[in-house]
Amino acid sequence: MEILGLDIGGSGIKGAPVNVETGQLTAERFRVPTPIPSKPESIAIAVKEIVDHFKWTGPIGCGFPTVVNNGKCMTKSNLHKSWVGVQIDQLFSKKVDLPVTVINDADAAGLAEMTFGAGQGKKGLVVTVTIGTGLGTGVFHNGVLIPNFELGRIYYKTGEIIEYFAADSARKKENLSYSEWGKRFNKFLKHTVRIISPDLFILGGGASKKMERFEDEITINVPVIVAENKNEAGIIGAAVAAQLKGKE
Repeated sequence: MEILGLDIGGSGIKGAPVNVETGQLTAERFRVPTPIPSKPESIAIAVKEIVDHFKWTGPIGCGFPTVVNNGKCMTKSNLHKSWVGVQIDQLFSKKVDLPVTVINDADAAGLAEMTFGAGQGKKGLVVTVTIGTGLGTGVFHNGVLIPNFELGRIYYKTGEIIEYFAADSARKKENLSYSEWGKRFNKFLKHTVRIISPDLFILGGGASKKMERFEDEITINVPVIVAENKNEAGIIGAAVAAQLKGKE
């Protein structure tokens, strides 16, 4: 079974058909720039461009970079403020005349990892962390997604949001060594452990590829492993979300 997976980001919108039995992309992914300003109608048009590119006629899954509650956008995040309150799934479905399932993008990446990657078969409370511009997190209990756990948005002791302090963007912006930044990231992990006591962390995103450069700074008493799905995780997980929605 194939489902079209879409991954909407602040700079680009990517999509590809996914075999949801194997997690493999069945065609080369197609990308269009995220429109500026990134208002609902303009992004809906960009989504239609991807759908038309693949001549797609089946179900669609979409990872979206805001808090998403039952298909509705709850926060603007890095998109335009006019998104707040928009029923994203209905907007896109009407534009492409196909069924569209929409979930948070970090949740989508986590779904890919739990279904086809390092999280397969992992029980207990598992936290997937996408380390990039922010700290995107997906939380799973016995393999089932608990949606919209925005752990990167918790406040650090300075009063600032912790991802501004501990994401990979902070390392780049402040020209930190991986060791210096690793100490910061470890504080994020320690804070998360204190709050929800997970059984496992799975790290993805760009910085996870350099794990050997900061792993000595990780001092938590919880296993930390590296994700297996890379750039396609959001696309794959979005397709999985649509498959799960179809089974409800």
